[in-house]
Amino acid sequence: MSTSAPRSVVSELRTRIARLEGRTAQQRAVLPFGVATIDRVLPEGGLLRGALHEVAGGGNGAVDGAAAALFAAGVAARSGGKVLWCVTRPDLFAPALAQAGLASGRVVYVECGDEKSLLACFEEGLRHPGLGAVVAEVSRLSMTASRRLQLAAEASGTLGLAIRRWRRQTEAANFGMPTAATTRWRVSALPSAPLPVPGVGRPRWLLDLIRSRAGECADFVVEACDDQGRLALPSNLADGQGGKDVGRRRASA
Repeated sequence: MSTSAPRSVVSELRTRIARLEGRTAQQRAVLPFGVATIDRVLPEGGLLRGALHEVAGGGNGAVDGAAAALFAAGVAARSGGKVLWCVTRPDLFAPALAQAGLASGRVVYVECGDEKSLLACFEEGLRHPGLGAVVAEVSRLSMTASRRLQLAAEASGTLGLAIRRWRRQTEAANFGMPTAATTRWRVSALPSAPLPVPGVGRPRWLLDLIRSRAGECADFVVEACDDQGRLALPSNLADGQGGKDVGRRRASA
């Protein structure tokens, strides 16, 4: 017997599950990456809009943390509409977000005094259906808190992005604990593309999809977001060279 069900059967099963869970067509709207290698791994062909997604740096350093924030900014840029960005530390660099496609005029920043207030603002923002996306920088995210955020996103159809930032190693270890997020990503900075002349090429990232509800885990080597928030495959991978290094699938945890 075949080990893989036909695509039509899988699609029908997902539709039936969504109906049982009470999700509407609006809440199941999808934001594709526009990169076939990534979109075909995600069960819906992209990121669910009415859902919570988690992003973290691949390491504990500032470089990977910045890459995670720019990845989230690129997703938010492509979501359309205003973006609510909740922080406890006012250290965002708006020109860098603009280079990832998220113009400053689209962003409403909320500076919160502590994590409890930040989670409250995050949840309240997700309940607003008029926003393109809500982004929040959190150090800890419990199953209870993430479930509340997921339900708020499902109710409004708004896309939620939780960027995990931590000050100490114990908070970094907390990222390994389960949450209700639909997808979880790690973003690591890689050496930029070499140029034939002196200069710095387009940055590259290693995207590690470490959890995808009803889907598989995988990792991808990509070029960082452009000024429209779009990712791209490096030219050698897009041409089919080195294809074994991109889109490697793994069993979902």
